[in-house]
Amino acid sequence: MNGQPPSPDALIAFLDQGCHEEAIAQLERLTTAETDIRKEALRRLRTLTDERGGLSETLPPALTPFLTDEERSVRLTAAKLFVAVAEATPGAVVGVVDSLAGRLADDEEFYYVRARSAEALGYVAIEHPDEVASPEILADLRIGLSFDEPEVKVKLAKALEYVALGDPNRLRHQVSSLAEHLDDESELVRYHLCTALVAVGCEHPETLAGASGGLAARLTDENAYVRGRAAEALGLLARSEAADASLPEGDLAALADDEEPFVAERANFAVGAVAGDGRETEFPDGIGTVEAIRGTTEGIAEEIRSPDGDGECPHCGLALPGTRPPTCPRCGAPY
Repeated sequence: MNGQPPSPDALIAFLDQGCHEEAIAQLERLTTAETDIRKEALRRLRTLTDERGGLSETLPPALTPFLTDEERSVRLTAAKLFVAVAEATPGAVVGVVDSLAGRLADDEEFYYVRARSAEALGYVAIEHPDEVASPEILADLRIGLSFDEPEVKVKLAKALEYVALGDPNRLRHQVSSLAEHLDDESELVRYHLCTALVAVGCEHPETLAGASGGLAARLTDENAYVRGRAAEALGLLARSEAADASLPEGDLAALADDEEPFVAERANFAVGAVAGDGRETEFPDGIGTVEAIRGTTEGIAEEIRSPDGDGECPHCGLALPGTRPPTCPRCGAPY
């Protein structure tokens, strides 16, 4: 093997044969290969991840050098690979959380690399919240909502949502700070943050009192899923000891006949709590539980997202306009 140049074909062949030590050695050699070869190896691994539903836990540590590669396009390709691996097999990425957190925390890093690193951390957080929810990582996720590029904020909000889904306790003291961003111009940011608050409210409904004003404002949101989650959160708050007369019963009642079932069901859930004694224990199916959110949130986010996908060049990561030219205006590559 040492006499041959590093090759993506050889890497995949070793993995197909179950020769993980040889595959890791090939990855180490690929770190010094030509840029196109490095990117091709990472793309092939992403395809393999999709085909097999994950990667072995032995491989991600050998992939971390690509996250700090001198070429931005390689770092972005590596970060996207980690997203795919983390989504399919979160446990395989636990050992590289620090490397992903380092990319997230680097203010000079290309913003799409930071965004994908945050997204990967979010997928890990669902199954392994203790590994991701350190004060430092949570601070990077939360503070970035105020200052980052729009594309990064979406991934930060998604990661915070997944932290809450992994362990609602982790964000119970961050409710007010998250509520400050419920009016973000991105409907995906608003959706992810509303959903994070609902997840927290499933176990700590009283904490939602610190977000009641922001949630009430979202009852008129242009996006139905944001309206629905806001109503769901207020319904949880209404069933808590922190409920008070300031809850927007009229606005919730107006939504009870919303043409979108997702909204109407949650508005009725909230209206019942506000109008009653606020202590009902029976929740409608699919409402007010972390398990229900986990089973639906990815599909909802995909529906909200542009049907054209990420809206970015697959080669250099440039955010593309809604009406796209046949080639990327930055790198000139066709897509």
